Amino acid sequence: MNAPPVVEWTEADEARSARWRSENGAPPPRRIVIADDRMKADAAYKLACEGTALLWRGDFHNARQLLTAMTRRIDRRPRKTLPDDPAQAFHQHRAAQNQRARILGMLLVPLDATLTVPLHRAPDVRAACAQAYGPPPADTEDGTTDGTPPASPPTASVVSLRELLGLIGAYEWRKKGVEIPALGGDRIHPHYGVFSPARGEYVDLVAAAPLPAQDLAFDIGTGTGVLASVLARRGVRRVVATDQDPRALACARENTERLGVAGRVAVVEADLFPEGRAPLVVCNPPWVPAKPTTPIEYAVYDPGSRMLRGFLNGLADHLTPGGEGWLILSDLAEHLDLRPRSELTDAFATAGLKVVDRLDVTPRHPRARDTSDPLHVARAAEVTSLWRLTATD
Repeated sequence: MNAPPVVEWTEADEARSARWRSENGAPPPRRIVIADDRMKADAAYKLACEGTALLWRGDFHNARQLLTAMTRRIDRRPRKTLPDDPAQAFHQHRAAQNQRARILGMLLVPLDATLTVPLHRAPDVRAACAQAYGPPPADTEDGTTDGTPPASPPTASVVSLRELLGLIGAYEWRKKGVEIPALGGDRIHPHYGVFSPARGEYVDLVAAAPLPAQDLAFDIGTGTGVLASVLARRGVRRVVATDQDPRALACARENTERLGVAGRVAVVEADLFPEGRAPLVVCNPPWVPAKPTTPIEYAVYDPGSRMLRGFLNGLADHLTPGGEGWLILSDLAEHLDLRPRSELTDAFATAGLKVVDRLDVTPRHPRARDTSDPLHVARAAEVTSLWRLTATD
């Protein structure tokens, strides 16, 4: 196994180092300066734009205010006019978003060995960090139970404040859960790094499509396990749900147990298909054929349509005679000129599949109505479809 990345800096005339934590795969900053409550927002923003990170040693709430001030400075910058070509506009917009994330990721906070933030007025983030990073070793416990940082702890690791706030938000989402109407209002609790079913329209499609059989179904790339749970609640007696991501596998198992369908849903590790055939095979792959820039983005972007093509090309060999494959896919990529409709239908034919029916739904999420979104035209035209496919043989 590769050693975890390390950050190095000078503090009080001494060379220091610590583990670098970045769930989005950002590289360790090469230059770090110490910052505290005396740091002005303009100075912090200038340093961050130049590629210098700021390791915060002041009040935690002041660090959050500084991050907000840096965000305002980015948002005040004039936006570049996006090109008329939708694909170019998409890639330029992504580049701008990545640059924004890089700058805001330059404000860093320390973590001690117990995953405590040793700063004044810092919240207790140990549970949130443990869910993302794993629990600290048992011998690092410091005896505190109220989140109070120990006196003068060493810096065991460093993380961007922006990522840490994301971990806290994900932890709260996991506790609260996402209400799923197709499950009668019961909730799915997404783990950190697992795609949340907040856009519920695709789940509604799976709840509405006519079942070809009720004895067995495969759910490919199950994620939170939401579609497997919907199928089980609809009366499918056995569902085999697959994924490769350890977080997704744990998340799906926890959700199916919580929803009372674990006895009918087997969650297994597999690259796409499990062994055997089924009368129903369901897949909701990432919708946009673009290269992810962070590990978490693999839930949204499918480079070269790898998962989509893998599902289509293997589907006929995993269907029982007369069985159906349900492909849930948005046409956002078509409106962005990233994948024409003909490429999708040609992929059906090449894989030996034919379309039996298609169920469509328009998005309900706020971004579809946000005219300030640079990609509003494409988002407003988006339609999500459930393609019912069968083998041509």
